[in-house]
Amino acid sequence: MNLRGLLFLILFSCATAAGLAQNSAEVIVYDSTPAGFCAAIGAAREGASVILLEPTQHIGGVNTGGLSLSDSFGCIRESLGGLWREWHERIVADYAARGVQLPYQVNDVNEVKWTYEPHVAMRVTRAMLDEANVTVLTGRYLQSVKKDGARITTLVTKNGSFTGKVFVDASYEGDLMAAAGVSWTIGREGRDEFGESQAGVTHGIKKPRVKVSGFDETGNPLPFITGTKLPPDGTPDDMLQVFSFRLVLTRDPQNRVPMPAPASYDPARWELARRFMAVHPDKVGIDLYELPNGKFDGNDGIHKLLSLGMVGGAQKWCGADEAGRRAIWEEHKQYTLEFYHFLSTDPSVPKKARDTYAALGLCKDEFAEHGHFPPELYVRQGRRMEGEYFMTQNDMDQSPSKEDPVGVSSFPADSHDVTRIALPAGGVITEGAFLRWVQGKRHGYPHQVPYRALIPKRDECANLIVPVAFSCTHVVICSARVEPTWMVLGQSAGVAAAMAAKRGASVQDMPYADLKPRLEAQGQRLVLPDQSKTPPQTATGLIPVTSLPGIVLDDKDAELTGDWAHSTRFKPCIGSGYVISGAKDARGDGKASATFRFKAPKSGEYQVLMAYSAHATRASNVPVLITSGGRETKLTVDQTRPLPAGQNFQRIGTAALNAGVETIITIKNTDTTGFVILDAVQLVPVK
Repeated sequence: MNLRGLLFLILFSCATAAGLAQNSAEVIVYDSTPAGFCAAIGAAREGASVILLEPTQHIGGVNTGGLSLSDSFGCIRESLGGLWREWHERIVADYAARGVQLPYQVNDVNEVKWTYEPHVAMRVTRAMLDEANVTVLTGRYLQSVKKDGARITTLVTKNGSFTGKVFVDASYEGDLMAAAGVSWTIGREGRDEFGESQAGVTHGIKKPRVKVSGFDETGNPLPFITGTKLPPDGTPDDMLQVFSFRLVLTRDPQNRVPMPAPASYDPARWELARRFMAVHPDKVGIDLYELPNGKFDGNDGIHKLLSLGMVGGAQKWCGADEAGRRAIWEEHKQYTLEFYHFLSTDPSVPKKARDTYAALGLCKDEFAEHGHFPPELYVRQGRRMEGEYFMTQNDMDQSPSKEDPVGVSSFPADSHDVTRIALPAGGVITEGAFLRWVQGKRHGYPHQVPYRALIPKRDECANLIVPVAFSCTHVVICSARVEPTWMVLGQSAGVAAAMAAKRGASVQDMPYADLKPRLEAQGQRLVLPDQSKTPPQTATGLIPVTSLPGIVLDDKDAELTGDWAHSTRFKPCIGSGYVISGAKDARGDGKASATFRFKAPKSGEYQVLMAYSAHATRASNVPVLITSGGRETKLTVDQTRPLPAGQNFQRIGTAALNAGVETIITIKNTDTTGFVILDAVQLVPVK
């Protein structure tokens, strides 16, 4: 062979090896959902080579696709660790590096709401994947699977085939699991099948019958009605709870992009919304959660009669191919844009609400490559595996301890709407929604998820782990289907996959005694929490004034002048809510004031504390003037500063009060920048 031929052979061999390396790894993770990117990072940190395949062009699932209020506020946070905790710590650090202090600390054990912006979540996610040397490939939609006996050998996508030793199906839908011939179920079990109190059709649990007609003048069901016959309570079916987009909105003129007009709009299509609005004007709309930098996360309202979730629209999603899912995605986008147009223009919507929606728009600095509209449809649930261990409601509240835990789930069992029935005798029932909390707490029933629930039956597949569409009932998935649980289970699946790949073992033969220390080494928390130490919560999230010590001055006791609005958005709060004045980055003019007048029971030095909902959009220089017996005390409150862990008040200073004379406390918006919050003021004698 001459020199030229030898050189060609060497170059060809190198190119072939590079191509194989790109299409082969010890661990192949399908879908970059929160579970997916955590599985990939977890496996890589165990020393495995990892390829993460994303069917679309978007990395991170809902974590980076619009969901910007961490669902951990409904979990017992002390039971969450590993990559979930690191991811949130890095989000806080990302803001801090730019001089922005978020109103929470990840290590505080409390139920404060954690919020962030999608582009920050994306930046953190990509950095963690890069640092772990995970190969991330987008546009790899699953087409088929090749198996040798009970082992997957090749995952075939529309853009290449991939071989690996162990595979992780992190898709919301359980696509790889289904393609591999693993047993699965979908929809809702009957109430009698496993003795589950929330199973099956659930009318009347969350939303009673609304006394409006669901039919038009010709007797046909109105749009967004899914049926006219209401099955008995507890009946099984194959229906799914609604999917929706998590909109990221702002009213900041420097960052606002107008909401796109729907491709078409027929006012008659929204007649049901008008009828609901006529009897329950507060039950049609979008739930808005405040985010940093004047943004809002817009979510389907679980308490609403009609919201962002298109009831019945999710039903064909799991069985559809790529083109079919794209069409369903577009249907949901069209529904969303029509609904938003209705809310911001229709005369049946109260003017205050209509003006609120009209003032909001999409964000210029979010999802630019997607026209600023969220790229990720929130798939709340899909298929569910029937694996080595099948979890039921009994595993949540009666037998929560397991011999092989890979994570702790503690979010309330939470289902959004499933069907909407127009009753021929009159009335409309929107059924399927429920919330199942531990009585007196803000969290659900904490329970360990066993490794056996993440693996298929031995004879069906020996090298597949399923952390999202894992083996359980509809009731159980309604607790697990949130970002914290997905991330925890995904990381554990990645660690187990790497260990099985290194050993050449089937996933069913992985000794838990070997797996547990590796999970703990990566920071996973596997022990059930002590519920006696979790803070109590009233059913409404409102703390009675009479339950608090000292002198407590609630906002309702104040003389208000200027522009104030009542709110209960951030809970817990004192009394019946709080009042808010101002706007993000707006400078106060001193015209908004709140004045308290009272007499102290005895003279002396008092600690002064204030209750407020801390947030980055709050004012950091709220002036407080206390006058008592000729003495003046001036204090300044930074309302961006988080409250102490587990506390409802922030200590802001001390003041000398005289008994028998009128004490006046005045809070104003003089030269403030941002929102001014007044929930309550507390005065406690200094001992």
